[in-house]
Amino acid sequence: MFKKKGEPEKGFLARHKILIAIATLVGTIVGAGILAIPYVVAQSGFLFGFIITVGLGLAFLVLNLMTGEIVLRTKKQYQLTGYTGKYLGSWGKRLMMFSMLFSIYGALTAYLIGEGETLKAIFRWGNPLWYSLIFFIIAFLIIYKGVKAAGNVELFLIVMLLIIIIGIGIFSYQDINFSNLTSYNWLKFFAPYGVVLFALAGIAAVPEMQEVLENEKEKMKKAIIIGSVIPIILYVLFTLVVVGIIGLENFEVLQPNQKIATVALSIYSSPILGVLANIIAVLSMFTSFLTLSIALIETYEYDYAFPHSTAVLLTFSIPLLITLFSLSTFIAIIALTGAVAGGLQAVLLIFTFWKARLGGDRVPEYALGEYRIIGSFLILLFSLGVALELATLI
Repeated sequence: MFKKKGEPEKGFLARHKILIAIATLVGTIVGAGILAIPYVVAQSGFLFGFIITVGLGLAFLVLNLMTGEIVLRTKKQYQLTGYTGKYLGSWGKRLMMFSMLFSIYGALTAYLIGEGETLKAIFRWGNPLWYSLIFFIIAFLIIYKGVKAAGNVELFLIVMLLIIIIGIGIFSYQDINFSNLTSYNWLKFFAPYGVVLFALAGIAAVPEMQEVLENEKEKMKKAIIIGSVIPIILYVLFTLVVVGIIGLENFEVLQPNQKIATVALSIYSSPILGVLANIIAVLSMFTSFLTLSIALIETYEYDYAFPHSTAVLLTFSIPLLITLFSLSTFIAIIALTGAVAGGLQAVLLIFTFWKARLGGDRVPEYALGEYRIIGSFLILLFSLGVALELATLI
Protein backbone atom coordinates (compact mmCIF):
# COMPACT_ATOMS: atom_id res chain seq x y z
CA MET A 1 0.00 0.00 0.00
CA PHE A 2 2.91 2.38 0.63
CA LYS A 3 6.33 2.96 -0.86
CA LYS A 4 9.48 4.85 -0.01
CA LYS A 5 9.54 8.35 -1.42
CA GLY A 6 11.30 8.32 -4.78
CA GLU A 7 10.94 4.58 -5.24
CA PRO A 8 9.69 3.81 -8.79
CA GLU A 9 6.36 2.12 -9.39
CA LYS A 10 6.48 -1.46 -10.61
CA GLY A 11 4.30 -3.62 -12.81
CA PHE A 12 1.17 -2.38 -14.56
CA LEU A 13 1.24 1.15 -13.15
CA ALA A 14 4.90 1.59 -14.10
CA ARG A 15 3.79 1.22 -17.72
CA HIS A 16 0.78 3.52 -17.26
CA LYS A 17 2.12 6.54 -15.41
CA ILE A 18 -0.85 8.62 -16.49
CA LEU A 19 -3.03 6.55 -14.15
CA ILE A 20 -0.73 7.38 -11.23
CA ALA A 21 -0.77 11.06 -12.22
CA ILE A 22 -4.59 11.07 -12.39
CA ALA A 23 -4.82 9.23 -9.06
CA THR A 24 -2.40 11.71 -7.48
CA LEU A 25 -4.64 14.65 -8.43
CA VAL A 26 -7.93 12.92 -7.61
CA GLY A 27 -6.51 11.52 -4.38
CA THR A 28 -5.47 15.02 -3.29
CA ILE A 29 -8.79 16.62 -4.25
CA VAL A 30 -11.14 13.99 -2.80
CA GLY A 31 -10.72 14.06 0.94
CA ALA A 32 -12.54 15.64 3.84
CA GLY A 33 -14.35 18.10 1.58
CA ILE A 34 -16.72 15.52 0.11
CA LEU A 35 -17.98 14.73 3.61
CA ALA A 36 -19.06 18.34 4.21
CA ILE A 37 -20.77 19.02 0.88
CA PRO A 38 -24.15 17.28 1.50
CA TYR A 39 -25.01 19.34 4.58
CA VAL A 40 -24.27 22.74 3.00
CA VAL A 41 -26.05 21.69 -0.21
CA ALA A 42 -29.05 20.62 1.88
CA GLN A 43 -29.10 24.18 3.24
CA SER A 44 -29.24 25.80 -0.19
CA GLY A 45 -31.09 23.10 -2.13
CA PHE A 46 -29.74 20.40 -4.43
CA LEU A 47 -30.26 22.47 -7.61
CA PHE A 48 -28.26 25.40 -6.29
CA GLY A 49 -25.63 23.04 -4.93
CA PHE A 50 -25.39 21.34 -8.32
CA ILE A 51 -24.89 24.69 -10.07
CA ILE A 52 -22.14 25.76 -7.64
CA THR A 53 -20.39 22.36 -7.73
CA VAL A 54 -20.28 22.13 -11.51
CA GLY A 55 -19.47 25.84 -11.94
CA LEU A 56 -16.57 25.78 -9.48
CA GLY A 57 -15.50 22.40 -10.85
CA LEU A 58 -15.07 23.87 -14.32
CA ALA A 59 -13.26 26.87 -12.83
CA PHE A 60 -10.80 24.55 -11.11
CA LEU A 61 -10.35 22.53 -14.29
CA VAL A 62 -9.13 25.70 -16.00
CA LEU A 63 -7.03 26.67 -12.97
CA ASN A 64 -5.38 23.23 -12.81
CA LEU A 65 -4.56 23.44 -16.51
CA MET A 66 -3.06 26.89 -15.99
CA THR A 67 -0.93 25.53 -13.15
CA GLY A 68 0.15 22.60 -15.30
CA GLU A 69 1.34 25.00 -17.99
CA ILE A 70 3.23 27.05 -15.38
CA VAL A 71 5.01 23.88 -14.26
CA LEU A 72 5.81 22.80 -17.82
CA ARG A 73 7.15 26.26 -18.74
CA THR A 74 9.68 26.11 -15.91
CA LYS A 75 12.91 24.07 -15.98
CA LYS A 76 13.47 23.96 -12.24
CA GLN A 77 11.17 21.96 -9.97
CA TYR A 78 9.29 24.01 -7.36
CA GLN A 79 6.19 23.81 -5.25
CA LEU A 80 3.53 26.51 -5.76
CA THR A 81 5.31 29.11 -3.63
CA GLY A 82 8.45 28.70 -5.70
CA TYR A 83 6.61 29.25 -8.99
CA THR A 84 4.87 32.42 -7.81
CA GLY A 85 8.17 33.66 -6.39
CA LYS A 86 9.91 33.11 -9.72
CA TYR A 87 7.29 34.91 -11.80
CA LEU A 88 5.67 37.43 -9.41
CA GLY A 89 8.59 38.21 -7.14
CA SER A 90 8.89 38.17 -3.36
CA TRP A 91 5.41 39.65 -2.74
CA GLY A 92 3.82 36.85 -4.77
CA LYS A 93 5.84 34.22 -2.96
CA ARG A 94 4.85 35.59 0.45
CA LEU A 95 1.15 35.75 -0.43
CA MET A 96 1.21 32.25 -1.92
CA MET A 97 3.02 30.93 1.13
CA PHE A 98 0.32 32.45 3.33
CA SER A 99 -2.46 30.91 1.21
CA MET A 100 -0.67 27.55 1.07
CA LEU A 101 -0.15 27.51 4.83
CA PHE A 102 -3.77 28.55 5.46
CA SER A 103 -5.10 26.01 2.96
CA ILE A 104 -3.00 23.00 3.91
CA TYR A 105 -3.15 23.61 7.65
CA GLY A 106 -6.92 23.98 7.36
CA ALA A 107 -7.13 20.74 5.38
CA LEU A 108 -4.88 18.81 7.74
CA THR A 109 -6.92 20.03 10.70
CA ALA A 110 -10.16 19.01 8.98
CA TYR A 111 -8.69 15.56 8.31
CA LEU A 112 -7.75 15.15 11.97
CA ILE A 113 -11.24 16.14 13.13
CA GLY A 114 -12.91 14.09 10.38
CA GLU A 115 -10.86 10.98 11.11
CA GLY A 116 -11.81 11.15 14.79
CA GLU A 117 -15.52 11.46 14.07
CA THR A 118 -15.64 8.76 11.37
CA LEU A 119 -13.60 6.28 13.40
CA LYS A 120 -15.86 6.93 16.39
CA ALA A 121 -18.88 6.25 14.14
CA ILE A 122 -17.30 2.96 13.01
CA PHE A 123 -16.37 1.61 16.43
CA ARG A 124 -19.24 3.31 18.33
CA TRP A 125 -17.08 3.65 21.43
CA GLY A 126 -14.75 6.18 22.97
CA ASN A 127 -14.01 9.84 22.34
CA PRO A 128 -13.46 11.18 18.79
CA LEU A 129 -10.35 13.00 20.04
CA TRP A 130 -8.72 9.67 20.95
CA TYR A 131 -9.13 8.41 17.41
CA SER A 132 -7.80 11.69 16.01
CA LEU A 133 -4.66 11.31 18.10
CA ILE A 134 -4.15 7.67 17.06
CA PHE A 135 -4.50 8.68 13.40
CA PHE A 136 -2.09 11.58 13.94
CA ILE A 137 0.62 9.35 15.45
CA ILE A 138 0.40 6.80 12.62
CA ALA A 139 0.53 9.47 9.90
CA PHE A 140 3.39 11.29 11.61
CA LEU A 141 5.52 8.14 11.82
CA ILE A 142 4.86 7.21 8.19
CA ILE A 143 5.79 10.64 6.82
CA TYR A 144 8.75 11.15 9.14
CA LYS A 145 10.23 7.93 7.74
CA GLY A 146 9.86 9.32 4.21
CA VAL A 147 7.04 7.04 3.10
CA LYS A 148 4.15 8.17 0.97
CA ALA A 149 0.94 6.65 -0.36
CA ALA A 150 1.45 4.96 -3.70
CA GLY A 151 -0.64 6.07 -6.67
CA ASN A 152 -2.37 2.71 -6.95
CA VAL A 153 -3.68 3.05 -3.37
CA GLU A 154 -5.32 6.38 -4.20
CA LEU A 155 -6.78 4.96 -7.42
CA PHE A 156 -8.14 1.94 -5.55
CA LEU A 157 -9.77 4.11 -2.88
CA ILE A 158 -11.45 6.35 -5.46
CA VAL A 159 -12.91 3.31 -7.21
CA MET A 160 -14.06 1.87 -3.88
CA LEU A 161 -15.66 5.16 -2.86
CA LEU A 162 -17.60 5.27 -6.13
CA ILE A 163 -18.76 1.68 -5.61
CA ILE A 164 -19.92 2.47 -2.06
CA ILE A 165 -21.83 5.54 -3.30
CA ILE A 166 -23.57 3.47 -5.96
CA GLY A 167 -24.26 0.74 -3.39
CA ILE A 168 -25.82 3.21 -0.96
CA GLY A 169 -27.93 4.61 -3.78
CA ILE A 170 -29.17 1.15 -4.86
CA PHE A 171 -29.79 -0.42 -1.45
CA SER A 172 -31.19 2.76 0.10
CA TYR A 173 -33.21 3.86 -2.93
CA GLN A 174 -36.47 3.34 -1.06
CA ASP A 175 -35.16 5.67 1.67
CA ILE A 176 -34.51 8.56 -0.73
CA ASN A 177 -37.09 11.29 -0.25
CA PHE A 178 -37.13 13.23 -3.51
CA SER A 179 -38.74 16.20 -1.81
CA ASN A 180 -35.35 16.66 -0.12
CA LEU A 181 -33.92 17.26 -3.60
CA THR A 182 -36.53 19.69 -4.87
CA SER A 183 -36.59 22.22 -2.03
CA TYR A 184 -34.38 25.31 -2.22
CA ASN A 185 -33.56 28.47 -0.31
CA TRP A 186 -32.47 31.57 -2.22
CA LEU A 187 -31.07 33.13 0.95
CA LYS A 188 -28.67 30.16 1.27
CA PHE A 189 -27.66 30.07 -2.41
CA PHE A 190 -23.97 30.65 -1.60
CA ALA A 191 -23.92 28.39 1.50
CA PRO A 192 -22.04 25.60 -0.37
CA TYR A 193 -19.43 27.95 -1.89
CA GLY A 194 -16.59 27.71 0.64
CA VAL A 195 -17.01 23.99 1.27
CA VAL A 196 -17.22 23.10 -2.44
CA LEU A 197 -14.20 25.28 -3.22
CA PHE A 198 -12.26 23.48 -0.50
CA ALA A 199 -13.41 20.10 -1.81
CA LEU A 200 -12.23 20.88 -5.34
CA ALA A 201 -8.81 22.29 -4.43
CA GLY A 202 -5.93 19.98 -5.27
CA ILE A 203 -3.56 22.31 -7.08
CA ALA A 204 -0.66 21.39 -4.81
CA ALA A 205 -0.62 17.97 -6.52
CA VAL A 206 -0.01 19.38 -10.02
CA PRO A 207 3.79 19.82 -9.61
CA GLU A 208 3.95 16.27 -8.26
CA MET A 209 2.09 15.03 -11.36
CA GLN A 210 5.01 16.27 -13.46
CA GLU A 211 7.40 14.21 -11.32
CA VAL A 212 5.19 11.14 -11.73
CA LEU A 213 5.00 11.45 -15.53
CA GLU A 214 8.78 11.99 -15.85
CA ASN A 215 9.53 11.60 -19.59
CA GLU A 216 5.82 11.41 -20.53
CA LYS A 217 4.95 15.04 -19.85
CA GLU A 218 2.96 15.26 -23.06
CA LYS A 219 0.23 13.39 -21.14
CA MET A 220 0.03 16.11 -18.48
CA LYS A 221 -2.95 17.93 -20.00
CA LYS A 222 -5.02 14.76 -20.38
CA ALA A 223 -4.19 13.68 -16.84
CA ILE A 224 -5.22 17.08 -15.43
CA ILE A 225 -8.52 17.10 -17.33
CA ILE A 226 -9.50 13.58 -16.25
CA GLY A 227 -8.26 14.14 -12.70
CA SER A 228 -10.29 17.37 -12.42
CA VAL A 229 -13.55 15.97 -13.84
CA ILE A 230 -13.72 12.76 -11.76
CA PRO A 231 -14.22 14.63 -8.44
CA ILE A 232 -17.07 16.71 -9.91
CA ILE A 233 -18.94 13.54 -10.88
CA LEU A 234 -18.22 11.93 -7.50
CA TYR A 235 -19.46 14.97 -5.59
CA VAL A 236 -22.71 15.31 -7.53
CA LEU A 237 -23.57 11.61 -7.16
CA PHE A 238 -22.61 11.49 -3.50
CA THR A 239 -24.55 14.66 -2.67
CA LEU A 240 -27.65 13.49 -4.52
CA VAL A 241 -27.78 10.22 -2.55
CA VAL A 242 -26.93 11.67 0.88
CA VAL A 243 -29.22 14.72 0.68
CA GLY A 244 -32.00 12.55 -0.72
CA ILE A 245 -31.75 10.12 2.20
CA ILE A 246 -31.08 12.52 5.08
CA GLY A 247 -32.57 15.91 4.20
CA LEU A 248 -32.00 19.24 5.93
CA GLU A 249 -34.30 18.61 8.90
CA ASN A 250 -32.42 15.45 9.94
CA PHE A 251 -29.06 17.15 9.42
CA GLU A 252 -30.05 20.03 11.69
CA VAL A 253 -30.77 17.83 14.73
CA LEU A 254 -27.22 16.40 14.69
CA GLN A 255 -24.24 17.77 16.61
CA PRO A 256 -21.92 20.01 14.51
CA ASN A 257 -19.31 17.31 13.80
CA GLN A 258 -22.00 14.63 13.26
CA LYS A 259 -23.06 16.49 10.12
CA ILE A 260 -20.19 14.74 8.34
CA ALA A 261 -21.96 12.89 5.52
CA THR A 262 -20.81 9.34 6.24
CA VAL A 263 -21.45 9.75 9.98
CA ALA A 264 -24.98 10.98 9.24
CA LEU A 265 -25.49 8.06 6.84
CA SER A 266 -24.54 5.57 9.56
CA ILE A 267 -27.29 7.10 11.70
CA TYR A 268 -30.11 7.50 9.17
CA SER A 269 -29.31 4.86 6.55
CA SER A 270 -28.25 1.20 6.50
CA PRO A 271 -25.73 0.71 9.35
CA ILE A 272 -23.63 -1.67 7.24
CA LEU A 273 -23.41 0.69 4.28
CA GLY A 274 -22.78 3.56 6.67
CA VAL A 275 -19.83 1.69 8.20
CA LEU A 276 -18.43 0.87 4.75
CA ALA A 277 -18.75 4.51 3.70
CA ASN A 278 -16.97 5.61 6.88
CA ILE A 279 -14.15 3.12 6.26
CA ILE A 280 -13.59 4.44 2.74
CA ALA A 281 -13.78 8.02 4.09
CA VAL A 282 -11.10 7.20 6.68
CA LEU A 283 -8.78 5.72 4.05
CA SER A 284 -9.43 8.50 1.55
CA MET A 285 -8.65 11.20 4.12
CA PHE A 286 -5.57 9.23 5.14
CA THR A 287 -4.03 9.30 1.65
CA SER A 288 -4.95 12.97 1.18
CA PHE A 289 -3.40 13.76 4.57
CA LEU A 290 -0.16 12.11 3.44
CA THR A 291 -0.13 13.89 0.07
CA LEU A 292 -0.76 17.37 1.49
CA SER A 293 1.66 16.85 4.37
CA ILE A 294 4.39 15.92 1.91
CA ALA A 295 3.57 18.96 -0.26
CA LEU A 296 3.96 21.28 2.73
CA ILE A 297 7.12 19.57 3.96
CA GLU A 298 8.62 19.89 0.47
CA THR A 299 7.67 23.57 0.40
CA TYR A 300 9.63 24.15 3.59
CA GLU A 301 12.55 22.02 2.32
CA TYR A 302 12.75 23.05 -1.37
CA ASP A 303 11.70 26.70 -1.19
CA TYR A 304 12.98 27.69 2.27
CA ALA A 305 15.84 25.19 2.82
CA PHE A 306 14.59 23.99 6.21
CA PRO A 307 15.98 20.70 7.58
CA HIS A 308 13.64 17.73 7.20
CA SER A 309 12.95 17.39 10.94
CA THR A 310 12.08 21.10 11.24
CA ALA A 311 9.81 20.91 8.19
CA VAL A 312 7.98 17.90 9.65
CA LEU A 313 7.55 19.62 13.03
CA LEU A 314 6.17 22.80 11.44
CA THR A 315 3.78 20.78 9.29
CA PHE A 316 2.25 18.72 12.09
CA SER A 317 2.22 20.99 15.14
CA ILE A 318 -0.48 23.50 14.14
CA PRO A 319 -3.20 20.98 13.10
CA LEU A 320 -2.56 19.03 16.28
CA LEU A 321 -2.95 22.10 18.52
CA ILE A 322 -6.16 23.27 16.78
CA THR A 323 -7.65 19.79 17.12
CA LEU A 324 -6.58 19.32 20.75
CA PHE A 325 -8.15 22.60 21.85
CA SER A 326 -11.31 22.22 19.68
CA LEU A 327 -10.83 25.66 18.14
CA SER A 328 -13.12 24.95 15.17
CA THR A 329 -15.70 22.50 13.83
CA PHE A 330 -15.24 20.27 10.80
CA ILE A 331 -17.55 22.15 8.41
CA ALA A 332 -16.66 25.65 9.66
CA ILE A 333 -12.94 25.19 9.09
CA ILE A 334 -13.53 23.70 5.65
CA ALA A 335 -15.75 26.61 4.56
CA LEU A 336 -13.34 29.29 5.81
CA THR A 337 -10.26 27.56 4.43
CA GLY A 338 -11.83 26.94 1.05
CA ALA A 339 -13.17 30.43 0.43
CA VAL A 340 -10.29 32.49 1.81
CA ALA A 341 -7.14 30.46 1.21
CA GLY A 342 -8.42 28.75 -1.92
CA GLY A 343 -9.62 32.02 -3.42
CA LEU A 344 -6.34 33.84 -2.77
CA GLN A 345 -4.33 30.93 -4.12
CA ALA A 346 -6.42 30.83 -7.30
CA VAL A 347 -5.98 34.56 -7.98
CA LEU A 348 -2.21 34.37 -7.50
CA LEU A 349 -1.90 31.40 -9.85
CA ILE A 350 -3.79 33.19 -12.60
CA PHE A 351 -1.36 36.13 -12.41
CA THR A 352 1.53 33.64 -12.30
CA PHE A 353 0.16 31.92 -15.41
CA TRP A 354 0.08 35.19 -17.34
CA LYS A 355 3.66 35.98 -16.28
CA ALA A 356 4.92 32.48 -17.07
CA ARG A 357 3.62 32.74 -20.63
CA LEU A 358 5.99 35.67 -21.13
CA GLY A 359 8.93 34.71 -18.93
CA GLY A 360 9.03 30.91 -18.91
CA ASP A 361 12.38 29.22 -19.58
CA ARG A 362 11.06 26.02 -21.15
CA VAL A 363 8.80 25.12 -24.08
CA PRO A 364 5.69 23.48 -22.55
CA GLU A 365 4.08 20.27 -23.79
CA TYR A 366 0.77 22.14 -24.08
CA ALA A 367 -0.30 25.80 -24.17
CA LEU A 368 -3.75 27.20 -23.38
CA GLY A 369 -3.59 30.66 -24.91
CA GLU A 370 -3.68 33.92 -22.97
CA TYR A 371 -7.09 33.29 -21.34
CA ARG A 372 -7.38 36.99 -20.44
CA ILE A 373 -11.19 37.10 -20.34
CA ILE A 374 -11.57 33.74 -18.57
CA GLY A 375 -8.76 34.56 -16.16
CA SER A 376 -10.23 37.99 -15.33
CA PHE A 377 -13.65 36.43 -14.71
CA LEU A 378 -12.12 33.84 -12.38
CA ILE A 379 -10.22 36.54 -10.47
CA LEU A 380 -13.51 38.39 -9.94
CA LEU A 381 -15.30 35.17 -8.90
CA PHE A 382 -12.70 34.12 -6.36
CA SER A 383 -12.23 37.65 -4.99
CA LEU A 384 -15.97 38.00 -4.38
CA GLY A 385 -15.94 34.61 -2.67
CA VAL A 386 -13.20 35.71 -0.27
CA ALA A 387 -15.09 38.93 0.52
CA LEU A 388 -18.38 37.08 1.04
CA GLU A 389 -16.87 34.50 3.40
CA LEU A 390 -15.07 37.15 5.46
CA ALA A 391 -18.25 39.23 5.65
CA THR A 392 -20.18 36.18 6.82
CA LEU A 393 -17.52 35.40 9.43
CA ILE A 394 -17.54 38.98 10.75
